[in-house]
Amino acid sequence: MSLAVRVIPCLDVDGGRVVKGVNFVDLRDAGDPVEMARVYDAEGADELTFLDITASSGDRATTYDIVSRTAEQVFIPLTVGGGVRTVEDVDRLLRAGADKIGINTAAIARPHVIAEIAQRFGNQVLVLSVDARRADGQPSGFEVTTHGGRQSAGLDAVEWVRQATELGAGEILLNSMDADGTQQGFDLEMIRAVRQVTNLPLIASGGAGKVEHFAPAVDAGADAVLAASVFHFGTFKISAVKDALRAAGHVVR
Repeated sequence: MSLAVRVIPCLDVDGGRVVKGVNFVDLRDAGDPVEMARVYDAEGADELTFLDITASSGDRATTYDIVSRTAEQVFIPLTVGGGVRTVEDVDRLLRAGADKIGINTAAIARPHVIAEIAQRFGNQVLVLSVDARRADGQPSGFEVTTHGGRQSAGLDAVEWVRQATELGAGEILLNSMDADGTQQGFDLEMIRAVRQVTNLPLIASGGAGKVEHFAPAVDAGADAVLAASVFHFGTFKISAVKDALRAAGHVVR
C-alpha cells in the first residue's frame, strides 16, 4: 500500500494577515489566516503551511497567536516557516501548536542547526525549505537562492539536499524559483534530480497552474504537492487536484 499523496495549501502571513490575494466569496475575513485554514481544512487539505514573511522579529508574538488559534480549530498538520533560526524558535512554535517547522536561510548560514533541532525534537518536525533555480555554474545545474530567489547562496541545490538529509532533516520542501508564479507546471527535472539524492519525503512547490500539473510532479518523485495562488484565487479546489491525482493512479486521502 503506497502512502497517500498530500495536497498542501501555503499561506503567506505578514503581521498576522494573509498577504497573497485571496478570492473566497464566503469568507468573513479573507485576510485572517485562521479563517483561511478552516476553509482549507473543510476542502480536504492534508496539511497546511504558514510562511511568516513578517519583517520585524518584534511582530513574532502575532505569529505565535495565529499558530495557537489555528491549532485549536484545525486538526490537520500545520507547518510554520519564516524567520526560524534557533532551537528556541522551534520550541516556541511547537509549544504554540505547530506540528512541523520550516527552516531555510538559517540552515544555509549554519547547517549544523539542522542536527541540533533534529536531536532535540526528532527529525519528523523539521522541514528544510530549499528555494532553488537553474544555474549553469553548479554541477547539478541547480543552485540554492535566498531573499525570495533574488540572491544566490553559492550552493549546489542537489548537494545541499544530500547534506541536509545526512544532518537530520525530516522532509524537503523544494520550491522552484523559476517556475514559481508562472503557473506553467512544476520543474520536473529538478524534482527528479533531488529525488536521486534523498529518501526523505519531498514536497514539490512552484509552478502549479492547472490540475493536470500535479500528477507529473508525483511521477517525478514528489510525495506531496504544495500550491498557493491557484487555491487562494479559487482557480480550482483541492478536491479537483485529488480527483486528477486519483485519475492518474495515485493514492489520495
